[in-house]
Amino acid sequence: MENNQHELYEYARRRMKQKKLLYFHFILFFVGSLFFLLIHRVIIPDFYPETHWDLWAIVVWAFLFVLHFIRVFITDSFMNKNWERAQIDRLVAKQERKMQQLQSKIDNDSENNTL
Repeated sequence: MENNQHELYEYARRRMKQKKLLYFHFILFFVGSLFFLLIHRVIIPDFYPETHWDLWAIVVWAFLFVLHFIRVFITDSFMNKNWERAQIDRLVAKQERKMQQLQSKIDNDSENNTL
């Protein structure tokens, strides 16, 4: 029972760390976006004004943040340790069935050869 509690604790700790990093990423994204806008619009307005590089940088960073969000709240929430165990158990059972089929085929072939 203690091992199971330890696994639950480790899973909760890992999830909390993922969420904490996601929140940090959001704060960094927000501050970085303001920084890009400030540099492009106020401090150096003549630095490639026709390209809107600040907006492109914010859009790319927003896309990366969305991918991070999907990983933390969608993908990892249902593809966790329980899902991994279920997949491993399913693959092991499939492999055992194949091995049993091969063993029965070998047994049948050996019986036919002795007759």
